[in-house]
Amino acid sequence: MVFMGDRATLLETGRFVQRRVHEMENMADAAFAAHVTDDAEAVQAVQAFENDGTAGDTEPSRNAESTEGIENTESTETAESEARHRRAADAGDTASMSVLGALLLRRGDLNGAEPYLRAATADGDRAAANNLGVLLHQRGYADEAAGWWRIAAVAGSAAAAHALGRHYRERGDEPGAEYWLRQSAEQGHALGAYALADLLEHRSDVGAERWLRAAAEQGHREAAYRLARTLESKAADDPHDAFGRPGADAGLGTGPPARSGADDDTGTGTGARKAGRADGPKNDGPVAGPAAGRIGEAEQWYRQAAARGHRRAALHLGAILEQRGELKEAGRWYLTSAKSGEARAACALGFLLRDAGDEESAAVWWLRAAQEGDGNAANALGALHAARGEQQTAERWYRAAMDAGDVNGAYNLGLLCAAQDRTPQAEQWYRRAAYAGHREAANALAVLLLQAGDATGAQPWFSKAAEAGSVDAAFNLGILHAGRDEDRVALTWYERAAAAGHTEAALQVGMALLHHGEEQEAERHLRCAAGGGSAEAAFRLAGVLDSRQPPPGPPGLGEPMPEKTECEAWYERAAEQGHRRAQVRVGMLAASRGDLESAARWYREAAESGSRNGAFNLGLLLAREGSEREAALWWSRAANDGHGRAALRLALLAARRGELTEGQRWCARAVELGPAEVAERAARLREALHQELTA
Repeated sequence: MVFMGDRATLLETGRFVQRRVHEMENMADAAFAAHVTDDAEAVQAVQAFENDGTAGDTEPSRNAESTEGIENTESTETAESEARHRRAADAGDTASMSVLGALLLRRGDLNGAEPYLRAATADGDRAAANNLGVLLHQRGYADEAAGWWRIAAVAGSAAAAHALGRHYRERGDEPGAEYWLRQSAEQGHALGAYALADLLEHRSDVGAERWLRAAAEQGHREAAYRLARTLESKAADDPHDAFGRPGADAGLGTGPPARSGADDDTGTGTGARKAGRADGPKNDGPVAGPAAGRIGEAEQWYRQAAARGHRRAALHLGAILEQRGELKEAGRWYLTSAKSGEARAACALGFLLRDAGDEESAAVWWLRAAQEGDGNAANALGALHAARGEQQTAERWYRAAMDAGDVNGAYNLGLLCAAQDRTPQAEQWYRRAAYAGHREAANALAVLLLQAGDATGAQPWFSKAAEAGSVDAAFNLGILHAGRDEDRVALTWYERAAAAGHTEAALQVGMALLHHGEEQEAERHLRCAAGGGSAEAAFRLAGVLDSRQPPPGPPGLGEPMPEKTECEAWYERAAEQGHRRAQVRVGMLAASRGDLESAARWYREAAESGSRNGAFNLGLLLAREGSEREAALWWSRAANDGHGRAALRLALLAARRGELTEGQRWCARAVELGPAEVAERAARLREALHQELTA
């Protein structure tokens, strides 16, 4: 993935990291406070679900929450208020008994709370009945608690209906759970809506999203997070909503460094990323999706949950912002999530800092994530030390990644050993990763086997990798079958790799189609390959275009030079990449336009790279300009490389100078090299020189 944005702004490096810590914490606190209302039951619900997210950002069981579901009629809990309620409760006031019982229950004073709650319940107070159920549940009397919750729920308590619904679900009674949770949700209870959504989602019921949304709209942060995940998943499944992914491009081998998305299994020895990044060992997560459609709404819900301290929401929000190029804000949310203990966010923040040029701060965050068991971060540290030449440390981190369950660790160990020519060890690690389903490791293992002469052993691994989606492996299978003269099978694999964007595969398909006379389809593949940077494809494409146009004649006297054609532009692109035949062809086209200076430059480049045609043509230009001595040098080079016409030119030059023996020698060379026309002329010249010598 290519990042866009103001990298210089992000490059506040370590100082940026430290400065933002307190700022982000304050921001989260302020956002949380902004969502708390003065309504008593709403306050209790907020407290409950806020507690829900503190341990892994998921809703815990009832036993973990001492205050969940407690109802109260007053939000002020001062000592003075408690004393006032105690006096009224002791005097028999039902409302005060209920409030005092709730205060004591929230404080954990179960013995003190129970008599007040029972007394208020006996007087018909529904809040007291619900809270008595909470108290009994905490004491371990679940069935008795459910009885009081039922009484309160029938009386209209949404909190009690929620508690009763969860009680039934814990006992496997899903119909009963759904009934009471729906009663709670329809009364606007956030926890009830969330619990109902969770139940429906467990059954793959499409109605789950409605209740997630209802809970999220009331400020339930876990509901907001899960709603965002749902929307993002739908966006990723919608081809009109999601971005496509380009294919890989590499020759026979393990492929160039590349980055991947959430479920990719590949890796390289140059780094490791998560949260939708590029350029390192893969196993990326958590998101790398579109920036429009449902993803826009998902972003809003992630933002709401993140502002309330949901660390995974902050991680996903950072990933969306990073993909959109808003790197500074992405870094802030990664930092917020990382400070809350999210290892993946620490890893993502490390990559963001590394991409901004601050490798040292990146290493700090990778170390933190790796120590918390993040294999991707361990891979990144391994790559960092490998790049510094610290091979032993790199190997240690790759092993740590492997121990953390990241198969990329084994693959990267294979790459590390291969780079050190430790082939047996490389094969061992590639096998380990390949058996675990790592497609690029399977491809790399096959390459090792093929290089060792074991084509039979290599083919199954190439096939396994290709079937798993490795573009390099598909191309390599094409090479393997082509080497066995199985051209039809080879073409099938080349086409598969070309369809995924593999440049060299597209070239091979284009050349095969040209061979079969399918010029139009061949041109399409050649354009893809040439656009991908293949010099040979650019040359072949130029040849196709060249064959469709008449050869240009020299410009008339006083006429401007004709403009370059598309054909010449492709020849030039190939020539600039060092393609010798293209350089000669560009020189010829320039000469035909009368641009002898450009022609000489391209001929010379080709000749100096070893092109005998370039040397011959350069000699012709030099001879035309009167530089016969230098021309002879280039013709000699061409003739010694097997160019018959150059040998004939040298023979003629020697004859003109009266060097008859030298002329005969070059004639013999021209006869030997051909072609037929040249051989015939050289034979006649040699006979004439012989007669001259014997006269």
